[in-house]
Amino acid sequence: MNAPLLSVEDLKTHLFLRRGVVKAVDGVSFTLDAKETLGLIGESGSGKTMTGLSLLGLPPKPAGRIVGGSIRLEGRELVGLDEDILAEEIRGRRIAMISQDPMTSLNPV
Repeated sequence: MNAPLLSVEDLKTHLFLRRGVVKAVDGVSFTLDAKETLGLIGESGSGKTMTGLSLLGLPPKPAGRIVGGSIRLEGRELVGLDEDILAEEIRGRRIAMISQDPMTSLNPV
């Protein structure tokens, strides 16, 4: 059996602020096979954007850091991967994030 296209296991991204540590992503896990689509939904502040930024290796600087877990793209570990490699090979080429403005994108009717 082939490895999943994307595998996220126990991902933890924290924000280190003056007032303390915010666990912005705390134990997120999922797998995605080729030709599958994943949408992250949830309330404001639930960690959707921070999860996406973590997948791209872009937690907000200087406060944000991936402190645990694994992100594997076709078996290749992305957590801790060199910034130049992420920028040249991964971001926008293999993994991208599309943000939506809920006031113009969602139709509850």
